[in-house]
Amino acid sequence: MPHNSLFLVTLIVDDYDRAKTFYCDTLGFDCVFDMPLPEGGKRWLVVKPKGGDGAGLLLARADGEVEQAAIGNQTAGRVSFFLKTDDFARDHSAFLAKGVRFLEEPRHEAYGTVAVFADLYGNLWDLIKHAED
Repeated sequence: MPHNSLFLVTLIVDDYDRAKTFYCDTLGFDCVFDMPLPEGGKRWLVVKPKGGDGAGLLLARADGEVEQAAIGNQTAGRVSFFLKTDDFARDHSAFLAKGVRFLEEPRHEAYGTVAVFADLYGNLWDLIKHAED
């Protein structure tokens, strides 16, 4: 039986280096690939949460008006991404110390502890620590 997995999600950004700095230096992601592509100035830039086994983000610089209009609003204002953590307090504190903007105080739900934050562009993320089974 085949085994499939989602390994990349494209995130449209305004500038490769600015996006890489935010995701790697602020959120602590690893840069998995950063290679120039033959199409004038484009790069294959992939970042991924440290130690994570989930999908990475392909940071793609906007090309044209339609893509530029989607920066920060790829899912029409809904939470776009879900960042799972093994220590909510540690990561929440670290993100706050680095200037990450949370839109709410942490809340406890049946499924775990969660708080919504905005990335560099305004895309919404859940920082989530799942409840113990």
